[in-house]
Amino acid sequence: MKMNPLGRTGMMVSEICLGTMTWGEQNTEAEAHAQMDYALTEGVNFFDTAEMYPTQPTRAETQGRTEDYIGSWFRASGKRNDVILATKMGGDGIKWIRGGQGFTRASVMEAVDGSLKRLGVGHIDLYQLHWPNRGSYHFRKHWAFDASTQDKAGTVPDIRETLEGLGDAVKAGKIRAIGLSNESAWGAMQFVRLAEEHGLPRVASIQNEYSLICRMFDTDLAEVAHHEDMGLLAFSPLAGGILTGKYQGGAIPEGSRRARVENLNGRWRPETEAATAAYLEVAAKHGLDPAQMAIAFCLTRPFMTAAIIGATTIDQLKTAIGAKDVKLSEAVLEDIATARRAHPLPI
Repeated sequence: MKMNPLGRTGMMVSEICLGTMTWGEQNTEAEAHAQMDYALTEGVNFFDTAEMYPTQPTRAETQGRTEDYIGSWFRASGKRNDVILATKMGGDGIKWIRGGQGFTRASVMEAVDGSLKRLGVGHIDLYQLHWPNRGSYHFRKHWAFDASTQDKAGTVPDIRETLEGLGDAVKAGKIRAIGLSNESAWGAMQFVRLAEEHGLPRVASIQNEYSLICRMFDTDLAEVAHHEDMGLLAFSPLAGGILTGKYQGGAIPEGSRRARVENLNGRWRPETEAATAAYLEVAAKHGLDPAQMAIAFCLTRPFMTAAIIGATTIDQLKTAIGAKDVKLSEAVLEDIATARRAHPLPI
């Protein structure tokens, strides 16, 4: 397993990160433990979760259960020191999580303490902000995104206050490093600037969606990642399972995410199916498993710190982690580029 630096923190993380958002909804506690056991034996040392998990759907009754499952595995296995542990604090909007309040200096510490209790650990290695208080163009919101609605006077002070809260948690020894998620290039650079100006924690990574059919990171944010050592933690590298091909022709396999959320949070569209067909043709032409090709492509990107993979079965997990051993030839990459030009923004 290749290891990559996590920003400027000195921590090294596996290029495959184990995602956990199905645990507690689609996966039982025993299944979650089995996934962690297997991932660790395959060289994965990086686990990612969030205080709002599980999802599919997100609901008050299960909120925090994923962190509980990780905590019970740490207690049973004694392997906390073998894992770089990342979790996330939700921003403004989910009423059953701390009353729906966004990031404030006080709410950061409240959220950190809640995660520490559920996880049963003394510290979190990477603590991330799940989405900005001001809103985000991610999760298909880019189709109607309008930055002019944002508060020009209040946004920068809000970011500074959030950083101060994160700084409090770092000083208290509760978190080691910080990261962003569902952020923009402008937002990421404000965090960098304010950290430098006020001696606050520096962002180590940014967790945004990235896959063969979702490549908004390739331009401005790729430039930020390069110059600021703020690598991408790519979530949904299989686009919610779409790039496996299992949903082609309108199929909805029993137990799949699409069986729970039919449009896959806005990902499933006619344009998506057409683009996926093009990538399936590339995989078939070169004798590749389509899921492994999709993940392996992410691992070729120069800004990639880790691709976050999720699975509901051990067989799916084995396939996803196996992508680490798949090397894409120049011919494959050229065919992927051709498919992208034909289907530039399917979701």
